[in-house]
This record gives sequence, C-alpha cells and structure tokens, in this order.
Amino acid sequence: MIMAGTHLQVEAGEGSHSIHGMAIFGSLATVRGQCARFPEFSAAFVYAGEALAAGSAVHARIMGMPGGSTHREELPGGAYVVEMTYRTKPRPEGFFETHRKFIDVQVIVTGDELMEVTEAARLEITQPYDTAIDFTKLADTNEASILRMQTGDAAVFWPEDAHMPSLAPKEPGLVRKAVIKVPMGS
Repeated sequence: MIMAGTHLQVEAGEGSHSIHGMAIFGSLATVRGQCARFPEFSAAFVYAGEALAAGSAVHARIMGMPGGSTHREELPGGAYVVEMTYRTKPRPEGFFETHRKFIDVQVIVTGDELMEVTEAARLEITQPYDTAIDFTKLADTNEASILRMQTGDAAVFWPEDAHMPSLAPKEPGLVRKAVIKVPMGS
C-alpha cells in the first residue's frame, strides 16, 4: 500500500532517474512489487527475501541473535543492512527521525510493532542533521499515520518521511527486524 501523497518520478535523459516517495508498506511481496521498477532496490529485496526464508543462513543468523543486539552486513550497490533484535517501546519513548543519504527498507522478520509516519516538512527539527550517522531528529506530533507491522511486513521510508518505528502495539514484545539502507542517487 502506498500512503497518500506518494509520488515516484523517473526523470528522462540518458537513462538517469531519481526516486522520491511517501511511505510504502505492506507484505514484502506487495512492497517489492511496488519498488520493482527501481533497480536501486534489487539487492535490498533479494536480502529481504532471504531474511524471511526459514532455513536460510540470513534467517538463522537473525533468529539466533540475542535480544538487544545488532549486526551490520554490506550489500551490493552501496546498500547495507542492520539486523536487530529489541523489545518494542511505549509511545512516549519514541521519536521521529529522517535520513538524507539512505532510504530505509524496514522488514519485520518476527514480531509485531507499530510505526508512525508523517511528512517531515510538517515537523520542527529538534536535533540537527548529523552527516556521520545520516540522522535528523524531529518534534513529536499526534497527527501521524499509524502502521501496524507484523511478521513478513515491510515499509519503505524516503527522506521526506518522518518515521517513528519500534513502538509496542500494546505491551512491549520482542521484534527481530532488518533495516536495509538503500543509497539515494545510486
């Protein structure tokens, strides 16, 4: 499903193109289909398929990670993934963030969490952009859209998307997730 306000552009001229959008989310198959025309996502979705495939080495590695841990793997084309396990948190502990250099592809390997998303331009910056970690922290709002993400779901967050992941639907629970970072302008 594509959130309202989405626009994807393919700019003409010698095969070059740029991609922009507003939060795509749903099953991995649905999100992969919606991003299929953009080669920048190829490595991300190959990896995501492996992460969700019971019996694959990637899935086994993620399932074997202790709670509260992270692991980074490099992917082709300048992309990388951060595999993580954590307990979801209450809404007051969350915060909105954006990234400029990378598009987030967040894949729920196991678990259940809420994510909130809104247009970044609507929020005030509370922590200026840090180029070293590709991160801007934004003010809270009660007007964001809420996504319920479950095992096998994926969400794509573009630089225009302020997103607040890792929220507990009710009580905190364990989530195993892969956040694939796809470089902008690759």
